[in-house]
Amino acid sequence: MKNNSIKTVVAVGIGAALFFVLGRFVAIPSPVPNTNISLQYAVLALLAAMYGPVAGGLIGFIGHALIDLSWAAPCFLVLPLSFYRQTDIFAITLEQTEQTMSLKKNQIFETTIENLSSDGSGVAHVEGQAVFVPGAAPGDVIRCRIVKALKSYAFGRIDAILAPGPGRVAPDCAVCTPCGGCGLRHLSYATECEAKTGFVRDAFVRLGGFDVSSFEFSPVLALTDHTAHYRNKVQLPVGLDADGHVVTGFYAGRTHRIVPCPDCKLQPEWMNALARRACALLEANGIAPYDEETGKGRVRHLYMRQGWHSGQRLLCFVVNGNGLPNEAEICRTLQQEFQLTTVLINRNTARTNVILGRDTRTVLGPGVIEDTLAGVPIQMGVHEFYQVNTPAAELLYAKAKEFARLQPDDFLLDLYCGMGTIGLSMKPHCRRLVGVEVVPQAVEGAKTVAAHLGLPPEEADFYCMDAGEAATRLASEGAHPDVIVVDPPRKGCDNATLTAIVQMAPRTLVMVSCNPSTAARDAKFLCEQGYTLEKVQPVDLFPRTRHVECVLQMTRKSN
Repeated sequence: MKNNSIKTVVAVGIGAALFFVLGRFVAIPSPVPNTNISLQYAVLALLAAMYGPVAGGLIGFIGHALIDLSWAAPCFLVLPLSFYRQTDIFAITLEQTEQTMSLKKNQIFETTIENLSSDGSGVAHVEGQAVFVPGAAPGDVIRCRIVKALKSYAFGRIDAILAPGPGRVAPDCAVCTPCGGCGLRHLSYATECEAKTGFVRDAFVRLGGFDVSSFEFSPVLALTDHTAHYRNKVQLPVGLDADGHVVTGFYAGRTHRIVPCPDCKLQPEWMNALARRACALLEANGIAPYDEETGKGRVRHLYMRQGWHSGQRLLCFVVNGNGLPNEAEICRTLQQEFQLTTVLINRNTARTNVILGRDTRTVLGPGVIEDTLAGVPIQMGVHEFYQVNTPAAELLYAKAKEFARLQPDDFLLDLYCGMGTIGLSMKPHCRRLVGVEVVPQAVEGAKTVAAHLGLPPEEADFYCMDAGEAATRLASEGAHPDVIVVDPPRKGCDNATLTAIVQMAPRTLVMVSCNPSTAARDAKFLCEQGYTLEKVQPVDLFPRTRHVECVLQMTRKSN
């Protein structure tokens, strides 16, 4: 409180001085005869908005008094004149402040949802302020209750849907709202695709500052007949329900409270059935779930994977310890009942939110499963990154290859390469491939696949390094790849990576991004450094969720 008072006093002093200088010595002639543009009132409005109406009133009062004194006004007129002028300004400032704070918690009003924000919330405007409403659909006429009011926007919730929008449908999952994983299940899939196209477009316009007409922007690529049971991987936390039974599910938004979900619509039926059976076996054997608060209990997560094309299945118990009581029988039972290719135990005893520990051992089977992605044969355990929607990923990779426009003698650099699938799928169309990934298991997997394909290291090599460090080293060594592909995490490329890309000056850059906001930010930087954004293609890898990927094509401007 004391610090705030000091800040206000300092703001009043500086503001009054600025008001005096601008009002006394700065006058910008306007086109209207005998009139000027006064900048002091703009400063006054800004400071009043920042420090409140009281500070604004004092700044204007003191500033006016100083101006009047400087014009040698009689002393008995200075204070009244200043007070007269400032009273009006003070009233206006109060009015403006009240307008910006007009919405209040628990206020109820009727409104129409205009569109969706990038997090899937409905957006309405009330009294000039944006109101974000989860679970709303474009065109919905709702009765809305304000749950949190901020200075320039507010959050609301639906009290009643008075008239549904044209894209609203009845959710087919009883727990989609508390679970939060399927944040768009109340929309038709056509409406969802329109919204995701808008998410990507808005990111490049608002955050990147791009004119959409300056590059080729296409509607979202989507597999309309592939919106359910598409996940090839799931990590389910294990806990207790209200009755004390062992359950799996998903964390409610912004919490670690498990919402039981015995029939998830996004994962294959066998994963749902296995999770239910595993919970029954754990309970029958007296094996307690892990408790994050106490650090006690044994089973933390069930981790399942499947090869989409091969049909091979993997199960991994993530445990707080070295294994499970009656481990052999439990694992053998699940393997036989669900035709599991391999069963693993991952040890994670750390008090952390990280799902997997470092140590994994094989209980049954070879320890990995096999599959193909975009024609590339792969082997997976639990540590390797692999796109969770195989058919949609193949659609995305095909678009990335198209954007790369590789030539037979090209050198291709694949940064954030994961298991190397993007680069290896493009290798038949170029001379040399170098991939960079920070996860050791993924790099070893990429090298194994390259060897399996008969590619020697001089044609396809992979390095276990941070992308920024590797790119910087390659740039310092004078490397000049013809095409660079980047597939960074949600935070986007770091400055070192972007700077090194510019230094290496590839002819074409292809960016695959799971976060349109950071993709737009990184594209803006590259355009400022001599590149042109040519194409942006949204791709829906995660139907019924709020997430959308995009693929960018950028080319170096000719000198």
